[in-house]
Amino acid sequence: MINRRIFIGTLAAVLVPAGTVLGALPKPEKPSISVVRSPDCGCCGAWIDHLRDSGFAVEETLSDDVEAFKDQHAVPQPLRSCHTALVEGYVIEGHVPAEAIRTLLDQRPDVLGLAVPGMPIGSPGMEMGDQSEPFEVILWSDSGTNIFASY
Repeated sequence: MINRRIFIGTLAAVLVPAGTVLGALPKPEKPSISVVRSPDCGCCGAWIDHLRDSGFAVEETLSDDVEAFKDQHAVPQPLRSCHTALVEGYVIEGHVPAEAIRTLLDQRPDVLGLAVPGMPIGSPGMEMGDQSEPFEVILWSDSGTNIFASY
């Protein structure tokens, strides 16, 4: 007769990959992000390259009316930049570092999204050699804005 504990342990070892907590769903290795940008914007393409290099699967849509997309997703005017993205229910506006997006996805706060207003030199996609300026990643919700990260 097989010992029940040995049988269950053997079954779990066969069915569940090592390191997986039973009942937990594994996170996708490459989070999928959809980016809407103007076809004429080079820095947007550089930001997309930053995302891909950081392990995101990027779907890119070129649009001559990116503002309409921002309006549709309620991006506040003061937070707007040159491109807008959607990832797992959040809106990402502008040159937000991939690291901040991953932190957002790990923490899952009840917010609308993240933004880097304008186009700060040194932010992902806006690199200019050794030049850089400090910038903040802003988290926004229906109740207002907060600083999410500073770079």
